Parts: sequence; structure tokens; C-alpha cells
Amino acid sequence: MSWFSFAQCHNSTTPPPQKDTVKETKTGLASYYGHAFEGEETASGETFHLKEMVAAHPTYPLGTVALITNLEEGGSVVVRIIDRGPTDENVAEGVIIDLSKGAAQKLGMVKEGRIKVKVEVLQWGTNEYNREKDR
Repeated sequence: MSWFSFAQCHNSTTPPPQKDTVKETKTGLASYYGHAFEGEETASGETFHLKEMVAAHPTYPLGTVALITNLEEGGSVVVRIIDRGPTDENVAEGVIIDLSKGAAQKLGMVKEGRIKVKVEVLQWGTNEYNREKDR
């Protein structure tokens, strides 16, 4: 089972990844985006749906799958990178990833708006867009 398939089936608490499956690890702040972008086309060409377990990252290849862990309260979620972000202003403030509101809710960060996270890349994306995911 791929990590994305796992995330679709088990998007609450996820088991820790095997060390040999983590391709890269970074820590920093996460923010989230939601209602204003609902139904909009993302950088990948996919339609953004705020309840999906997806995220925006400035450089990771589109389609990359990452485990996001809340370093303040615990909990984690697996997301797929489908968009570009955060904004340059937010990056300057230490934000390294923008999560969908659905992913933010799983991490318990909606009230705070930003939390400290660990981002572990589980599978690199290919920058290819699969239109079947939007149907």
C-alpha cells in the first residue's frame, strides 16, 4: 500500500515511519489555508478541497507525501503536496508548510493558526498531475 493510500484510509493518528522510509526531515512552523481557496485550482492542476489531507510547499515536487507531526501537542497526519506556498512573508516568519484546513484540524491547530511541526518526506513526488484524482 502506498503512503497516500494509507493516508486516505487512516488519516487520524499514523504509526511512526520506518527510518529507512524517511527521505528528508525538517522542522519549522505550519500554517493552514481553507475556505478562501475551496474549489480553486492548485499548482498541480488539482482542485483544492479544504477537507482533504493535502498541503502546499515551496519546493517539494508536487505529489510528494509527507508525515506532519505536531511538536507542541503530539499527533500527526500524512499529506500530499499539491500546491505552492506558504507566502514569502510567512516563510520569512519561519513557516515551512501550509496545510489544508482538514489536515490542520487533525493536528489540532485551527485555533492557534500556526504550530511547530516536523515534516518527514515519505515519498518524493513526480510533479505529474493525475486528473483522475479530481473526478
